[in-house]
Amino acid sequence: MDFGFSEEQQAAQEAAKGVFSQVTPEDVASPALVPGTVADDFDRPLWERLARADLLGLTVPAVYGGSGLDAVALCLVLREAGRVLARVPLLETGAAALVLAESGSEQLRSTLLPRVVAGEVALTVAGHGRTGHEPPEQAVTATPEPADSARTKAADQEGNARTKAADQEGNWLLEGVQTAVPWGQTADLVVVPAHTPQGRPVLTLVDPRTTPGVALAEQASTNGERYAEVRLDGVRVPSRHVLTDPAACGRLLRLLATGTCALALGLGSKVLEMTSAYVSRREQFGFPVATFQAVAVQTADRYIDLRAMEATLWQAAWRTGPEEVAVAKMWASDGVRRLVQTAQHLHGGLGADTDYPLHRFHAWAKQWELSYGSAAAHEEALAGLLAASAPE
Repeated sequence: MDFGFSEEQQAAQEAAKGVFSQVTPEDVASPALVPGTVADDFDRPLWERLARADLLGLTVPAVYGGSGLDAVALCLVLREAGRVLARVPLLETGAAALVLAESGSEQLRSTLLPRVVAGEVALTVAGHGRTGHEPPEQAVTATPEPADSARTKAADQEGNARTKAADQEGNWLLEGVQTAVPWGQTADLVVVPAHTPQGRPVLTLVDPRTTPGVALAEQASTNGERYAEVRLDGVRVPSRHVLTDPAACGRLLRLLATGTCALALGLGSKVLEMTSAYVSRREQFGFPVATFQAVAVQTADRYIDLRAMEATLWQAAWRTGPEEVAVAKMWASDGVRRLVQTAQHLHGGLGADTDYPLHRFHAWAKQWELSYGSAAAHEEALAGLLAASAPE
């Protein structure tokens, strides 16, 4: 059996390398040097280049103009993004597009996905719940509303076909709060997990800036990016913007966690390369510090972390099962933290110099370590899964 990447997956990775080769981590704004958020928006010029390279439609079926690839291809591209600290919602857009293609209505797919491919619509996901320590779908209640018969009757009398169709379709009413929504202030649509009064998970699409009842509160992430707390107070969403497939919410959250592992792997790989280069040229007592046993042991341990992160990532991206994703996120969260800590230690004073890019990688590593569940949270989830599957 061939476990190598397909030609299409490798082509996507090579295209990503070409686009991200124009991004310099030294130019990424530092949260240590800028008060508040580092920028008002994500990197729009980079977003346009990704669209021209056909990388925004990576997970969109070919019938809607995309490449029709899978989560493995998305993670290959995200790994390259992680190496340069790319300031774009590529993970959220790619994961959401994949789930929309699988579980959205034909009307939603045909109207939205081609615009995603063209870079006209940037998607983000409210994937952290109210506090960051709960299932995100539990933070918002989604209640279906019946069609307004009075308005439908008026539409019949006026002959307004569009109003009549919208009323017959019905709406859903959203109530709740989601925190730490990446680029929630500037993304075009937010995918909001929610639950019905019966407890079933659903996904809803909300325009954060024009929908009545949506309030955005400014938040700054650990890496300095502009996040948002999204409050939903009587927000009405048309049924065509609601995904009721019970598997869609869990699928999306697992894709986000897996993609974060890919970003962490890319970041960790770059940090280890920087560290290896530094200790090879830095000398003490007339010898490169890389030849010292203590330094060699630490870098070897971090190399093992990277290989474990990579092995568990591809297992999770291939299977996308809850157990595989939990294991991958445990390794990614712990591994990327150890990688940047060792890098800071071995760089000595240079590691804390804000003219050197390492501190930027440290801030982004901490952000991805905790995004969509820390190692401890996924350990607890895995324990629950194993306990539930154990024979009595």
